[in-house]
Amino acid sequence: MTGNPRILVVRLGSLGDVIHTLPAVASLKHSLSRAHLAWLIEPRWAPLLAGNPFVDELILFDRRRLRNWFDLGRRLRAARFDTVVDFQGLIKSALPALLARPERIFGFHQSQVRERAAALVYSHRVRACSAHVVDRNLELAAAAGASSLLKIFPLPEGEPEGELPEGDFILASPLGGWPAKQWPLACYGELARLLARGPRLPLVVNGAPDQAAVLAPIPGVRIHISGLPGLIHATRRAAAVVGIDSGPLHLAAALAKPGVAIFGPTDPLRNGPYGDSIAVLRSPSARTSYKRRNRIDESMKEITPECVCDELMARLELLVRRPANP
Repeated sequence: MTGNPRILVVRLGSLGDVIHTLPAVASLKHSLSRAHLAWLIEPRWAPLLAGNPFVDELILFDRRRLRNWFDLGRRLRAARFDTVVDFQGLIKSALPALLARPERIFGFHQSQVRERAAALVYSHRVRACSAHVVDRNLELAAAAGASSLLKIFPLPEGEPEGELPEGDFILASPLGGWPAKQWPLACYGELARLLARGPRLPLVVNGAPDQAAVLAPIPGVRIHISGLPGLIHATRRAAAVVGIDSGPLHLAAALAKPGVAIFGPTDPLRNGPYGDSIAVLRSPSARTSYKRRNRIDESMKEITPECVCDELMARLELLVRRPANP
């Protein structure tokens, strides 16, 4: 790739998926510093890219309106992108790549995308070898021209929203992800009781405005209602996190927060918290499945609040004992 290439990255959403793509995009821009790099994303996830030094242009796209598809096609063709990299692997992400009419379209091999038809659009299909999705994305970026791989997560500071304790607290987002991946709400109440009795740290549960009524009955917790900027701010402030396989957990891992992740039907080797700051708890009875079932998986119920509290305290002690960087 020579001259001043124009690169379009397609990753429309969601929270965790956008975060998992940040190192790959940083690697592309760092390696091809003269390139103009644009990111096509849904408006609700755009706050994740605020101030990102590796993204030259944000293209916001609400795919739910048919008129927007026609407008997008005209805009992408006028931009004359040389290369499109589709990190999503769905028909809804492959179609914008096709509309752009670039010289090259990079995407994952048809055996590694959720919708195999998406791969028909790609001129270059990459069969990734890594286990974790962050490393797979880095492999795709390397195929598209990234010669220097950066494992960094350039995230904004966020903005204060809602009420948070003045001192240290533990943060959780119980309603992230689909129901099969969630931990029973009653477990958060018991965990709050254990934390209040032991380390005396309040448990703050975060949710979107439309989730307030569901979170309100959990005993002993503090409710924090916010949008995405408020979640980022709260995660930065938290002493530690308790998470499930969802965007808020991956946000915390990207910020290297200590904590505990509770996994059940999804594979932590592929979708677990990236890095080593967050411990993963998973029942031996768990069976990997990505079916979006509407009830809590039985394996999630086998992880007890006592076990989570013990592991959380071990993580916090490890943080205290870790020597400071010289």
